[in-house]
Amino acid sequence: MTHPEAGAAPTADSDAAAVSDADAADPGVDDGADRPPAVANPRRALAVVIGVVFIDLVGFGIVIPILPFYVRSFGVSDAFIGLLAASYSLAQFVAAPTLGRLSDRVGRRPVLLASLAAAAVAWVTFGYAGSAGARFGPVAALAVLFASRTLAGAMGGNIAAAQAYVADITPRDRRAGALGLVGASFALGFVFGPAIGGLLAADAVVARADALFPAFVPATPYSLPSFAAAGMSLLAVAVGFLLLEEPARTRPAGDAASARTTAVGQFRDALASASLRPLTVAYFVVAVAFAGVQVMFIPYVADAFGYDATAAAFLLTYVGVLGAVNQGVVVGRLSRVVSSRTLVAVGAVVLAGALAAIPATGLVDRAAGGVALGGPRWLTLPLLALLAALAALSLGNALVNVSLATLVSASADDADQGAAFGVTQGASSLGRTVGPPLMAVLYTVAVASPFLIGALLLAPVAVAFGRRTG
Repeated sequence: MTHPEAGAAPTADSDAAAVSDADAADPGVDDGADRPPAVANPRRALAVVIGVVFIDLVGFGIVIPILPFYVRSFGVSDAFIGLLAASYSLAQFVAAPTLGRLSDRVGRRPVLLASLAAAAVAWVTFGYAGSAGARFGPVAALAVLFASRTLAGAMGGNIAAAQAYVADITPRDRRAGALGLVGASFALGFVFGPAIGGLLAADAVVARADALFPAFVPATPYSLPSFAAAGMSLLAVAVGFLLLEEPARTRPAGDAASARTTAVGQFRDALASASLRPLTVAYFVVAVAFAGVQVMFIPYVADAFGYDATAAAFLLTYVGVLGAVNQGVVVGRLSRVVSSRTLVAVGAVVLAGALAAIPATGLVDRAAGGVALGGPRWLTLPLLALLAALAALSLGNALVNVSLATLVSASADDADQGAAFGVTQGASSLGRTVGPPLMAVLYTVAVASPFLIGALLLAPVAVAFGRRTG
């Protein structure tokens, strides 16, 4: 990685050095006011790239409600559901650094457009897995599913190029707010994606599509959502082709050694860098800590509250709406008066508290002696406690993730924004690969353990960033 700190030997004071380096480049110190705009219309460019991320996440979210049932339709173990989820994140882990660095060299625009086009291929392939299963058996169907999810995950690594694009076109003093909008598009994608997927899987919609589609296009509760995701990706390609400009920026030197740098080499360089090492590690730890919610929240509310899939979906929508507000508005405003490093520390504390509180919410009614609130029967003290815990979860997650992204941008020079975001997003994807199976096993041992272990994992993040504030 072409970075001032790359290859530096770790020292006992390297973490402190990382703070000093990033503080020197923290928003408000070097606001880029003297630089000419990277694009002719920064606002339009920001809106377009945020739209690209939103469409990516809507496509990802569309398959969430159908994936378990799709796997079960082939008569195989539920273990394949977890393996498919891991295959997506693992592919993203491998691809994000490569796509980020490629965007540094060939441009943000071509990487974003090409990855969206390839994602459309992945979604179409996903939709044809059922046809493969009907003709060649469940092994062929699973092979198609794994191929499509792996390709989709790899193309999902384009988030590194998207974040780098935002950093290119945004002055440093506004970068936290702009990156927060990217985070908000994530949240909104998870609000709208599952809803769209559920709607397209409805019997009436499937029957109507079956009457309209030609014989070679399958119309099933599983194919229609995936085809819709493909269509949205292609729409994003068209919009990006027409409206997305390539930003003017400093490009890295084209030396052969740098060009041959592998993903493993980039991680090695990042971990040797005093400024990027703590950020890369933090991304990984936060992703593992959050995995308990990612995979075991719905089983928890089913077991502790007796909620069905519909009720759980309402809770996820609630979290998604809060996430959009927190990441798109709240964090941007806080970043104007509070340093990004402080926000990471505070966010880690809030997130840890929320994780620890979630398994306790089911016990609130017992602790309160069964106090009745009046009103509708579904309005209970445990539900209010759960909604409060989820609100804290959303706020803590927004503070941590947006502020870490801001620090990544500040720690890398202009020529290496894509590579820096690629490495840190890759670390996050690795955490989402390792965390879910670990937390699922812990849940079978003790229901509260995935949430409590996640809270404990966040403690060193809060300490590490908190001691460097000020």
